[in-house]
Amino acid sequence: MSLEALLADLVAFPTVSSEPVTALADYLANHCESAGMRVERYETSPGKLNLVCSAGPVGSDGVVLSGHMDVVPVAGQPWTSDPFQLTRRGDNLHGRGSCDMKAFLAAIVHALPRLPLARLKRELVLAFTHDEEVGCHGSRVLVDRLAAEGRPVPTACLIGEPTSMHIFRMHPGHSAARITCRGRAAHSSKPDLGRSAILLAGRVLAELERLQADWARRVQFADMLERPFVVLNVGTIQGGSAINIVPDHCALELGFRPLPGMDVDALVDEIRARVVDLGAPGDIDVTLVRSTPAMLTPEGTALEGILRGFAASPVTGAAAFATDGGNLEKLGVKTLVFGPGSIDVAHKADEYVPVAELHRAVDVVEAVVGARCLA
Repeated sequence: MSLEALLADLVAFPTVSSEPVTALADYLANHCESAGMRVERYETSPGKLNLVCSAGPVGSDGVVLSGHMDVVPVAGQPWTSDPFQLTRRGDNLHGRGSCDMKAFLAAIVHALPRLPLARLKRELVLAFTHDEEVGCHGSRVLVDRLAAEGRPVPTACLIGEPTSMHIFRMHPGHSAARITCRGRAAHSSKPDLGRSAILLAGRVLAELERLQADWARRVQFADMLERPFVVLNVGTIQGGSAINIVPDHCALELGFRPLPGMDVDALVDEIRARVVDLGAPGDIDVTLVRSTPAMLTPEGTALEGILRGFAASPVTGAAAFATDGGNLEKLGVKTLVFGPGSIDVAHKADEYVPVAELHRAVDVVEAVVGARCLA
C-alpha cells in the first residue's frame, strides 16, 4: 500500500474525540501484528483505548514513537471537501487529522515492513493514545497504568505532532479551571431584591484581565517561547435562565498554560485570591478541572542529534501547544516533538500536510529506529 493510500485510510476513520477510536486502534494493531510486533491494549472506557506495540528486548533503552488517534471536530467549519476523505490539491493532502497527527501515524506504519524488527538490539515502543485533543486524557491514564505495572519504557521519545519539521524540546502545560458565581434570584422589575451572578461574573472577568497582564510581566524562557509567560483565556461563560429573572448563577471556564517548573495549584490559588473577595462570602468558587503538564527536555540529547539531519533548523525551540509529552515525563521519558505539517493549519477547515513532509517523516522514523534500536 502506498503511503498516501495509508494516510487516506487513517483519515477515513472519523475519530473525533467524542467518538470511539476502537476501529482505528484495530487497524493500527493489525498492521503492527503483521509486522511482528507485540500488541497491548489498555482500555480506558468503552470505545476508548490506548495501544502499545513493541518489538525488541523488553526494558532495553531504545525509543518510543508516540502519536494520538483522535482529531478535533469538523462541525460548523467551511470545508471545501469531505474532511474524512483525503484530497490532494497540488503538493498538499487535505483532510481532518492529515497533519494533526495522522501523517505521523501513517509514516510509522508505512516504515514498519522496511524495518528489521526481528533484529532489534533495543526496544521499539509505539504508543498510540486517545483523547489527546481534550486534555491528553489517554496518555495520563496510560502512564498511570504502565507505572502501576512497573512496565519499563525507553527514555527517548519522539512525538510526531505537526512542527513543520522543527525540533521542539519544551512546551507549556494546559490547565482548565471553573469559576462559579452565585447570586440571589428576584423578579427583574425589582432587581434590588436580588443579586446578579452575571454582574458578579463581570467583575471577575475584569480581574482576570488584570491578572493576565500581571502574568505577562513574569517572563521565563524568553529565548524559546513567543509568549514567555502564563497565557490565560476565558473560553466559556454560562449564566441566567430568563431576561425577567435576576440571575442566581453564572459559570466561567478558563484555560491557562503553566510553564515548566510551575506549580499548577499555586496558580489556581492565585486566581482564587484575586476573585473570591469580589462577592459576598461563598458567592465565588474556583475549581481546577483538569491539568496537562508542561514538558522540558534537556538540550543535546542523542535523539536531538538524529533529528537535526532532517530538521528545517538545527536550533531547538518550544511548542506553544501541549502534547502527551508532559504526561510521559512522569515515566522518566525525555521527549522531543517533531513532525510533518504545520500547527497553523491544524484544527481548521481544509487542514493539510505537505506531501514532501509526509514522505520525509518515513525517513525520520527509519533513521530514529535504526540509530536507537539497531546500532
